[in-house]
Amino acid sequence: MAEVVKDTNIQSSDEKKVVDSVENFSTETITSGPLSEEVKVFEQDFLFDKKADKYQKQKEEYESTIKDIKTHDRVMGEVTSIGDTEVLIDVGYKSEGVLFRDEFRENELPKVGDEIEVVIDILEDEETGRMYVSKKKADFIRVWERIKEIEANDEKVEGTIQRRIKGGFVVDVMGVKCFLPGSQVDVNPVRDFDAHVGKTYEFKIVNLSELRKNVVLSRKVILEEALKEKREELLEEIQVGDVLEGRVKNITDFGVFIDLGGLDGLLHITDLSWGRVNHPREVVDLGQDIKVKVIDYDTEKKQVSLGLKQLEPHPWEGVEQKYPVDSIVEGKVVNITNYGAFVELEKGVEGLIHISEISWTKHIKHPSEVFTLNDMVDAKVLSIDPDERKISLGYKQLEPDPWEEAEDKYQPGTVQEGTVKKIIPKGAFVELEEGIEGFVYIADMSWTMNVRHPKQVINTGEKIKVKVLKFSKDERKISLGIKQLKDNPWPDIEDTYVEGAVVEGEVAKITKNLVVFNLDYGMDGIVPKNQFPKELRDDTDEKLDIGQTMQLKVLEMNKDEKKLVLSRSQAISKDEDNVDKYMSDQEDTSDKIEIPNEVIDRVKDAEEKRKAEEEKEEAAEEKAEKVEKKEKKKKETKSKKSEKADKKEAEKAEETEKEEDKEKSEQKEEKEESEKTEKKKKSAKKTKKSSKKAEKEESDKSEEKKEEQESDTKKDDSETAEKEDETEDDDE
Repeated sequence: MAEVVKDTNIQSSDEKKVVDSVENFSTETITSGPLSEEVKVFEQDFLFDKKADKYQKQKEEYESTIKDIKTHDRVMGEVTSIGDTEVLIDVGYKSEGVLFRDEFRENELPKVGDEIEVVIDILEDEETGRMYVSKKKADFIRVWERIKEIEANDEKVEGTIQRRIKGGFVVDVMGVKCFLPGSQVDVNPVRDFDAHVGKTYEFKIVNLSELRKNVVLSRKVILEEALKEKREELLEEIQVGDVLEGRVKNITDFGVFIDLGGLDGLLHITDLSWGRVNHPREVVDLGQDIKVKVIDYDTEKKQVSLGLKQLEPHPWEGVEQKYPVDSIVEGKVVNITNYGAFVELEKGVEGLIHISEISWTKHIKHPSEVFTLNDMVDAKVLSIDPDERKISLGYKQLEPDPWEEAEDKYQPGTVQEGTVKKIIPKGAFVELEEGIEGFVYIADMSWTMNVRHPKQVINTGEKIKVKVLKFSKDERKISLGIKQLKDNPWPDIEDTYVEGAVVEGEVAKITKNLVVFNLDYGMDGIVPKNQFPKELRDDTDEKLDIGQTMQLKVLEMNKDEKKLVLSRSQAISKDEDNVDKYMSDQEDTSDKIEIPNEVIDRVKDAEEKRKAEEEKEEAAEEKAEKVEKKEKKKKETKSKKSEKADKKEAEKAEETEKEEDKEKSEQKEEKEESEKTEKKKKSAKKTKKSSKKAEKEESDKSEEKKEEQESDTKKDDSETAEKEDETEDDDE
């Protein structure tokens, strides 16, 4: 039998609610003394089952209110409280979600009761049992979905360039960090990347990676689309003569490319300015906005030629009024050539100072001797040709012409004093005063001396007296002479040195084939060695002394070459010859005085020095003769030479001097060798003297006959000697 529960035993309110809802019960009267009470009687098992059913129903109702939430779900939640570090969010789960406060900016912090979208980051933490949510992740997912939608629909998106990184920029697009390559920021090359930082532009998404969550943007694509539309409009409307605005896109050596708004035009370097432009960067800068004029347009190739200088009037308009002839102008030296210097008077107007208009007196070889690029100079306008656009300028005209007054001062026949400024093989330049020079030809240096080079007579820097022979103001030349300071001695020379005359000469130089004598009137005479007595033909340099005087017979006189051929043997009479022989015999047979060795050594040293000096003089004279022969050949082929020829001759003279130096060194070596052989000759000379005495006695008779034969052939011998001497000079 089931246990009975009376209602008086029911104590909790829940039990009462259950009892009240139960209909199956019985009543029973309970008495206690005088009191009695009627109570309801229930079966206990039935009552417990009823209570359990109600609890189950309430549990089901509660669990139905809890949402089915998983990790990474994006849900809406209500802010229930805001702490110092955390914000609690009710997302309809059995516990509230924890959102860290630092995910909000201070001015974006929500209020209690606000609904926000979050992502379930951790559903139930193992340590704390709490649920953690993230607003940033929810925002990113929402924006990412929008970005994918924009990319799929090929729409534009707005973003702000935050900072520069390697290869480009970081752009903030709705909170998502995107990459903008440096090549995609503009249609023109970017020179200053920092100028774009912080600016907001429209972009197009050119690449999107779902896996890596990367976005690549481009601004250039949008600009090119806009420029394409503008280019089509411009091509339809453009006309030659139009003035357009553009931006300098690129600068090259030959010109500038101008972006006209989708269409590039070429501004050539010659159309940048009326003046001289060495490089386009002198006029324009990269990225500069300028106005240009369309000067040509090719409709087929769609090429536009632009001009900048065409926006200004041509500078040659009214140039004759700006720069009248004979006026003094100032300008800048912009170019220097071999023939003159170009001076810029203003942009587009240049004048030429020809090299001949630089100095009245100086021999200017190149304008760079006077002018330097970018110099500011004054000049005088000589002439203007507007048609040819040429202006002739003069620099020397700023000073008076010294040749105007020189004509009266340097009349032919006057004697002047000057300084030798420059020597060339042809002659010498003599400065008479500053800016005035005259020229002394080599032929006007001496009446009697056969001058082979001017250095035989004068030296550079030497002050000399000269006579004016000719003055030409037009040619600006003065011919001078040195020999004209004295009377011409040739009438007296011709009377004195007739063929057959016996004259006196002084030994000046001894060479291998001849001996040179100093004669009166400054003349030089040569005696071939075959014109000496036999005893003097060998070892002539030992038997004759420099300065020794002798009687000589004139065989030939050449006035053109200023040369006298003489003979010693024909000038000696028979009696004189016998006396000489007798004296030589006496010298060999007479007793000799013993001379100390010290004295002999001193004499030898003095003799060696004398011979060395003679050899130097001989070498110099032979070289001078060689130069003279070369000069004769030049005179036969050319009567006049230009300045260029003078320059070449000067170079040849320098080469000749170098050859002389070389020959001197060779002569020095030869001298050392000759000194060694000299000692051997002197030792052999003593032994020869004794044998010569006997030979002389035997050959006296034969000598007389030979001398007679030699007298018959004297002229032939002299000619042969001269030819041998000339041949030897050529060989040297």
